[in-house]
Amino acid sequence: MAHDIFNWGVIGPGGIANRFAGALAAVPGARLGAVFARDAAKGQAYAEQWKRDGEPARVTTDLADLLADTSVHAVYIATPHSNHGEYIRAALLAGKAVLCEKPLVTSLEEGQELINLAREQGVFLMEALWTRFLPAYDTASRLLREGAIGELRAMVSSFCFTGPTDLTHRCWNPALAGGSLWDIGIYNLAVTRWVLQQMNDGACPEPLSIDVAATLAATGVDASVTATFHFPGGVTSQFRCGFDASSVNAFEVIGSQAGLRFPMDFWGSEAVELVTRKAPAQRFEAPYVINGFEGEVAEAQACIRAGLLESPRMPHSETLGLLAWTDAIRAKFPGGVNKKG
Repeated sequence: MAHDIFNWGVIGPGGIANRFAGALAAVPGARLGAVFARDAAKGQAYAEQWKRDGEPARVTTDLADLLADTSVHAVYIATPHSNHGEYIRAALLAGKAVLCEKPLVTSLEEGQELINLAREQGVFLMEALWTRFLPAYDTASRLLREGAIGELRAMVSSFCFTGPTDLTHRCWNPALAGGSLWDIGIYNLAVTRWVLQQMNDGACPEPLSIDVAATLAATGVDASVTATFHFPGGVTSQFRCGFDASSVNAFEVIGSQAGLRFPMDFWGSEAVELVTRKAPAQRFEAPYVINGFEGEVAEAQACIRAGLLESPRMPHSETLGLLAWTDAIRAKFPGGVNKKG
């Protein structure tokens, strides 16, 4: 692509889309070019907030209008999970490259359908899992691959916060694909897979078995999930995610010689620590350029400009792997919950 400017269209100018727009300044050529919002006033306020060089992005309440805009090179989808599939499908059919917030969708079946469609249309599609592109994870990758922890034994992590009291909030709302596993537990799963890949030359072994305990909220979505994955060689990964508690939210990798940990809020960590017995932790600082989203934006933009259909660092196979694990966990919920809503 010969354009110096790369115009992004945003679908759903909510909270997470603010972080996306803020990160564009760190990516050469990236600009907010257009915004689709059901509420025109909300869309205009977003465009004004993130205007560059005095020019706000164009705002439309017509999705087809945004997707037909030839000046828009790709769209970023930041709506509730329940709407991801319809917007991805519309964008792919319109020939627009897609970067979509995690989870891409809420079932392996739909994920496979959309990936097949992207390939049939010859259009780029990537799940926006920003963690994989953080500097701290580049540092951790080097340490793990160099053998800093010895052999992998286990992983332990948490991602918990006290959720909103309003049961109509998207966290609790089944119509908006609420629930802790889809919203935050995906990070525990994604980093588990990432660690296994670092320790197995890029390959992620499938679990031999999964133990699951889940607590459902009054609305029927999962308020909390505790799961233990058992992998070949005796390796385990145990995690808890939930909207019902507070936690340090660390991720610890346990090795035969040392431990490696993302000490707090692991999914967005700006540091990694190497820990050995009876010695101070060796801490490696790895700050964001702006807010951490710049890595995934730069990756998607570079892949699109190179004519790729998927990211080598967040390939379609990784999205499908995550969806398969999520489906397997949800199948063990009380009542066998495994469908949206």
